[in-house]
Amino acid sequence: MKPIVTVTNMFPEKALKKLSPYCDLRTNQTENPPNADDLKKYVAESTAIITYLSDKIDADIIDCGDNLKLIANYGAGFNNIDVQHAVKRDIWVTNTPGVLHETTADLTWAMILGAARKIVPGDRFTRENRFKGWQAKMFLGGDVYGKTLGIIGCGEIGSAVARRASGFNMRILYNNRNRMPIEKEQDLDAIYTSLEDLLRQSDFITVHAPLTDQTQYLIGKKQFLLMKPTAYFIHTARGKVVDDNALVEALQKEKIAGAALDVYENEPALTEGMTELENLLLLPHIGSASFETRDEMAELVADNVLDSLEGTSPRSLVPSWKK
Repeated sequence: MKPIVTVTNMFPEKALKKLSPYCDLRTNQTENPPNADDLKKYVAESTAIITYLSDKIDADIIDCGDNLKLIANYGAGFNNIDVQHAVKRDIWVTNTPGVLHETTADLTWAMILGAARKIVPGDRFTRENRFKGWQAKMFLGGDVYGKTLGIIGCGEIGSAVARRASGFNMRILYNNRNRMPIEKEQDLDAIYTSLEDLLRQSDFITVHAPLTDQTQYLIGKKQFLLMKPTAYFIHTARGKVVDDNALVEALQKEKIAGAALDVYENEPALTEGMTELENLLLLPHIGSASFETRDEMAELVADNVLDSLEGTSPRSLVPSWKK
């Protein structure tokens, strides 16, 4: 009897074909995420389960997996999984690092330019046939070229964002849990600074920090008040790194010029007031959403599953599993 592998949501066909010869593959090829009871059933039946950030894999669900060897998250994040409990149960947990950073950096730059130059309001204005000709003060925004970019979390994605900033002749500040080697700082032309100084000095602030106990609500009311009134805030990391109510208040009171979000504190729910703000660009968590990248992520997930079925340590274990 082949081992059972369950996929909780839509998954690229190329990766499904890679897996299917080696397992009894069960898929949910819909856009409807499973509920907790569904997840318990999947975990109870499976040797490996491919999960999404929308799947909350807590201790109760993990405890249903008597034969479960692997939880393979289809994404770089894994805060939806109780990793410590999985480790106690000797169940591997994997994610997809090293695959989506360039694509997410591309989107970050689209958000920087979109927020600064009011791209979405301008598009909507034009589609509504309200454009009647050039006007000197129509949709004035902020320049990007030559400004200061502050990067909070300068790992793979943050570094990729910094590399792109050189084309805009930007001064780059960064804040990280650990300072980068001098050689990498020189390569990126990035200056290490405290979070407070970064917030005070930057014209554009972009967040790429992981969600941990230390980074939860790292950016809140106090931090927004440190920013320039002309600053733009960009967030593509994990929702709970930012206090969304504090952000809405800062935008409503024009404490900052604008913001762009791809993730949310209580995703997929939006915080009250967000949809009324003209100076806030809202995206539906599409940081890695290119055809090529989503296929590469799925290939890595499939490789992790195949590793586990062979009894070998999967190639992209999350940090808590790395010994």
